Amino acid sequence: FYLLFQGLRQISQRTISTASRRQFENRVPEKQKFFQEDNGLPVHLKGGLMDALLYRVTMGLSVFGKANTKIFMLWYNFQPATVK
Repeated sequence: FYLLFQGLRQISQRTISTASRRQFENRVPEKQKFFQEDNGLPVHLKGGLMDALLYRVTMGLSVFGKANTKIFMLWYNFQPATVK
């Protein structure tokens, strides 16, 4: 227990630093310029192939989920009532 107590005491006495160890360059202005240019594409597809793929997969799952919900609702509504 003594070693555990010493370890917890050392951890609690360390200063917590919020400074980042690596500095990253700010690329927000160039991304804003890229996504705001008028090239006829909707904003959710301007990111390229991965955005288009993510959009199609999301829409496919949404349509499948909605259809599946409707099928189960219809199936459940037409089940015969069981009386005990």
